[in-house]
Amino acid sequence: MEKSLAKINAQIQALQRRADTLRMNRRASALQKILGQMHEFMISPEDIQTAYARNRPARAKRRDVQRRPDSRSVVAPKYRNPESGETWSGRGRAPRWLTSAEKAGRNRDDFRV
Repeated sequence: MEKSLAKINAQIQALQRRADTLRMNRRASALQKILGQMHEFMISPEDIQTAYARNRPARAKRRDVQRRPDSRSVVAPKYRNPESGETWSGRGRAPRWLTSAEKAGRNRDDFRV
């Protein structure tokens, strides 16, 4: 049983190496065709970069924006805590200082900026 399993694993590894070699050969062939067409039509790598950036799918652009928190628009604060100076834009969940003040009987409009 052990010998059979070892033999099968060796065959799997050999087939994986062969598949990798075939992929690399196809890739090299594709690159040669691309380079040939670039020379034929006088296309520079900069032309490719410009065209690629212009034709990126909208979904990829949205994903990039979501990754960068610094690209979010800043919303002006609507409420300010007079004691600590903390602010809240009015979006999302209300901060603890505001909810506790409301529970104590104060009105949210008392904290408006």
